[in-house]
Amino acid sequence: MNQTEREASVRRLLDGALPVVPPDMYAQAVRRGGRMLRRRRALLRLLWLLLCAAAVAFAVWAATAHPWVEPPSDTTPPLTGW
Repeated sequence: MNQTEREASVRRLLDGALPVVPPDMYAQAVRRGGRMLRRRRALLRLLWLLLCAAAVAFAVWAATAHPWVEPPSDTTPPLTGW
């Protein structure tokens, strides 16, 4: 099938009768869209809550563990009495 045949078949399809749309389709789409928006909003709130909880947990861990402090050396004795 070449391009002109494809264009002709598409034109025939578009010129034909339009399909009948169910009368309650709009209400269903609005209901489904509202549900999707509520789920997306709830998911985003949950993700922000998890992010904040992770930040608080990291801050508490960093405040108690002091990961930036170098651990004391156990391999050599301290130099005293020089």
